Amino acid sequence: MLSWLANAWRVPELRRRVLFTGVILALYRLGSWIPAPGVDSQSIENFFNTGGRGSGIFALLNTFSGSALSRFSLFALGIMPYVTASIILQLLTVVVPTLERLQKEGEAGYAKINQYTRYLTVGLAAAQATGYAYLFKKSNALNANTGRIVLIIVTLTAGTCLLMWLGELITKRGIGNGISLLIFASILSSIPTGVNAWVNGGTTERLFLPIIALGVIVAVVFIQEGQRRIPIQYAKRMVGRRQTAGGTTYMPLRVNMAGVIPVIFAAAIMALPPTVASFFPTTQVFINRHFQYGSVQYLSIEAFLIIIFTYFYTAVQFNPVDQADNLRKYGGYIPGIRPGAPTAQYLDRVLTRLTLPGSIYLALVAVLPGIFIHYFNFSQATSRALGGTSVLIVVGVALDTMRQMESQMMMRSYEGFLK
Repeated sequence: MLSWLANAWRVPELRRRVLFTGVILALYRLGSWIPAPGVDSQSIENFFNTGGRGSGIFALLNTFSGSALSRFSLFALGIMPYVTASIILQLLTVVVPTLERLQKEGEAGYAKINQYTRYLTVGLAAAQATGYAYLFKKSNALNANTGRIVLIIVTLTAGTCLLMWLGELITKRGIGNGISLLIFASILSSIPTGVNAWVNGGTTERLFLPIIALGVIVAVVFIQEGQRRIPIQYAKRMVGRRQTAGGTTYMPLRVNMAGVIPVIFAAAIMALPPTVASFFPTTQVFINRHFQYGSVQYLSIEAFLIIIFTYFYTAVQFNPVDQADNLRKYGGYIPGIRPGAPTAQYLDRVLTRLTLPGSIYLALVAVLPGIFIHYFNFSQATSRALGGTSVLIVVGVALDTMRQMESQMMMRSYEGFLK
């Protein structure tokens, strides 16, 4: 590990990218500690520490914001409004023909869809900031007049837009995975609190949690790196006056092609009902009853959403019909499978069978913290920081980031990170 770190540091471009990413993440963490104008951070923390509000969905939102929500800081909303907007746009891409055509136009179409995503992010961030301000005002945790509340809403919305821009900067000028790295940094910031809660926890928690965390890490790495290799044979063909030689290669289909995105998508969707309920106090009893974190209803809905989003995001990333057309266009075929529609059907069948265990694995890992909290009396802080969802996102983002850095190293003839 030390050798590839030294090699990475010797490459000027890679060193600049790593330093740039570090500076952006440091700015993000700094903004998580600066309270919004007119906000008493101590009152907000008291609100979270009383009445069990520091558990359940508020704890999940606080984890994804890097504890910024419990301080009602500039970045209290985190990057989740952007994630929610991305979910909505990707769902609309399937049903709205105009968006579907934009998606097929390549880079220009994706740029237009990203623009729509940014506009929707602003609207969702403003709505979520209004809901939080109303909730804290009603609970006497926020003492501010109408003008100050409007200023707070504008500030939090601007903070989310700034985070969205910082994430895109990391993607373009840093080491990539900008939005995922922001969530990665938020979860890492909660690890010291989780370790402290684990040290002061019960005997069962201190004994079994390290074993469970290690098992989850091994399972995450095993599934994330697992793939089905489809053999591809290329025939000889004439290009101009030259004949290209055929060859044999393979098409890698990963068991979990969607990565950690379905878990983040499901968390964003599960965060919507409490936000909507803050506008309508009469619905809070219903929301608290059916969306209580750790309950059977909550865990079942979360697992179902993860499975659905895994299939959906995999279908967005990998289109069997397009892959079959590309193979036929370049003279490739799968041995024993006819080109064209039979190849597309074969790829779709293999991908469906691969996605099923991958989606079930994601759902099981994601609901583990809720099961430990609700049925084995594990502490909220420990399960949030060291539980399944946090480990899944941290390990998944780390693997993807290392894979991108490995490609940078291989371009310069260095040995890769992953053996």
